[in-house]
Amino acid sequence: MSREHEWVDEEAGPVVRPYAVARGRTRSASSEVDLLAIVVATGLPAPSNAELSAQHRRLLSGTAGQSRPVAEIASDLGLPVGVVRVLLGDLLEYGLVTVRPPRDKAATPSESLLREVINGLRAL
Repeated sequence: MSREHEWVDEEAGPVVRPYAVARGRTRSASSEVDLLAIVVATGLPAPSNAELSAQHRRLLSGTAGQSRPVAEIASDLGLPVGVVRVLLGDLLEYGLVTVRPPRDKAATPSESLLREVINGLRAL
């Protein structure tokens, strides 16, 4: 197998490991980027010192003009939530996105409900 084909999965296309997308980082620089946090692009230009990857730019375009939860953004972009949280932390530091905490905790589903949903999905 040639080296070129090592990084391509015939069904999925090019394969890049999540830690490579996040530059080896596993945690967001900001604790504000919660799984249910709401994110929206500020529309400000990127600072000259900003090192934005293609994935950063995809995140920005995915949040332009609309408030979206982190989990939904990750799903739409096909990236792991952990990677999206790291990249959104970068964008937050550059002032390119704003992050709101989720609505009050009473409105969020209970842990038992989430476990039931996960078990239901696994059963499919």
